[in-house]
Amino acid sequence: MPKKGLIVTLREGEDINKALRKLKNKVEESGTLKALQKKEHYEKPTTARKRKKAAGRARFLKKLEKEQLPKKLF
Repeated sequence: MPKKGLIVTLREGEDINKALRKLKNKVEESGTLKALQKKEHYEKPTTARKRKKAAGRARFLKKLEKEQLPKKLF
């Protein structure tokens, strides 16, 4: 059953800024904001493929860079 909304409960005397921080963390964890940003504009299938391919390439290059031996420091 999907969640209907994010709820942050406040205790008596708790600061509103702390509640806002909790809400921000919950929104970030649930991925709600990213989903909204993704659906904000239509992305053509070719553009989505290009973006995913570029992200995969960046991950691969980062992995290769991480596995390489460090350069000698003279």
